[in-house]
Amino acid sequence: MKIGICYESVVPARGGCETYIADLIRRLVADRHEVHLYAEDRDAAALPREVVFHAIMPSAGPRFLKPWRFAAACAQAVEREGHDAVLGFVKTWKQDVLIPQGGLHVASAEYGLRKYGTGWERLAARVGKWFSPAYWSFLLLERRQYLGRDRPLIVVPSRFVKSHLKRYYGIGDERVRVIPNAIDAARFSARNRLKLRDDLRNRLGIGPEEPTALFVGHNYRLKGLDTLLGALAMRPDLPVRVLVCGSARIRRYQRQVNRLGLGNRIHLLGFTPDVRPAFFAADFLVHPTFYDPCSLVVLEALACGLPVITTACNGAAEILHPPEDGLLLDDPSDVEGLADCIQQFCEPERRRAAAEAARRTAAAWTFEHHYRQIMQVLDEAVHCRYAA
Repeated sequence: MKIGICYESVVPARGGCETYIADLIRRLVADRHEVHLYAEDRDAAALPREVVFHAIMPSAGPRFLKPWRFAAACAQAVEREGHDAVLGFVKTWKQDVLIPQGGLHVASAEYGLRKYGTGWERLAARVGKWFSPAYWSFLLLERRQYLGRDRPLIVVPSRFVKSHLKRYYGIGDERVRVIPNAIDAARFSARNRLKLRDDLRNRLGIGPEEPTALFVGHNYRLKGLDTLLGALAMRPDLPVRVLVCGSARIRRYQRQVNRLGLGNRIHLLGFTPDVRPAFFAADFLVHPTFYDPCSLVVLEALACGLPVITTACNGAAEILHPPEDGLLLDDPSDVEGLADCIQQFCEPERRRAAAEAARRTAAAWTFEHHYRQIMQVLDEAVHCRYAA
């Protein structure tokens, strides 16, 4: 099959959707499909050499117009090339299959308001969005994706996102397929895993048996870092260290950590090109997110045998079997509830049992399972295209 894939940038080291796309491309190429990538940037060394790269030139001008220009350029390029199926992700059109890994812009904006602690902050943020050209531009582009002339099949990573398609755009079951996200677990099967764990713990002064949590995210506020810091400040008795990584923008949180007196418990690692040592050094994941369609970091944690604390605002919660392999918060701002969850995983026996359950959950849903279901949707799209 000749498959086109459209996304602005595919640099897997950045994590998230870019890592997923790279994993999918590698699997498609291994299955002898002809893959064409349409992007402004990619890490050629991280992708198979068989991939045909079509460079979409970066556009100048305001940020809120750049996605429109990228989408238009992609649409022209894929039409010239001709494909059996075109796969898109966000802010593109002319695709046969759309995978909104980042969820819906309209839902993300609405749920994101909840990260503001006071009513005044939330009101100011809402007013700010109303006067933001980027907000309206991305919203209009999203409406074109889902409600425009070209109506793609939509692969959502959770029932959580499916409910938003119905709520915001009135899209029913006929166009939507629910396929949970997956990761290539082989990326976390390093032979020197114990050495990497010990090296990072020793460098940070963490004892071998000291309970250690991991927090990973690019948008620290949206992913609930403030809730986590609040839980630790409220419960100074919790015998836990926390590794925080993902974004290089740590200055604000460094000040907050110092103000709360958490300097000896929080390790702000910032952006790390290889996040595996942090996963290996941790004992469980804390991800009190305010919005996540189906967080890949949860799947990565499970693949490493880490039980997970997350929220009902994360589609990945649908994969978990709490309380065996993780714990859920209904409210991402529930500081006291999060502290209680962390306390449970500070107990060695509870943590070990949950780690075994996490490995079983990871084994039950692999990237191969995910890939096979994606291929069924692509076959369906090809049939629809040629039938038309």
